[in-house]
Amino acid sequence: MEDTKCVRCSYNTQIIDRLKSQEPSEEMVNRLSEVFKVFGDVTRIRILWLLFDSEICVFDIAQRLGMTQSAISHQLRILKNARLVKARRNGKNTFYSLDDDHVKRIIEQGIIHINE
Repeated sequence: MEDTKCVRCSYNTQIIDRLKSQEPSEEMVNRLSEVFKVFGDVTRIRILWLLFDSEICVFDIAQRLGMTQSAISHQLRILKNARLVKARRNGKNTFYSLDDDHVKRIIEQGIIHINE
């Protein structure tokens, strides 16, 4: 069987080779499970969607989702602890964005999967 490579993605081939040949450690399985649990909340998905192409402050996220800033801050803390979003302070305001392109790819792959 021919091994095909994704032209769009720049995956680390060493990691993929290891995943194909080794069973993941208990720690890796637990960490991966925790990341997917974070994706299992509707509000967090909506926040990630808002951050897909730009950074936004807590106030604007709360306004757009019709929620309190406190509730949004709580969800952002969870997303930040999971390293899915990052924060940048500017004076009294904190702006949030996706942590990196991996987060965007996870969301894109989820959308592709549910649309198949």
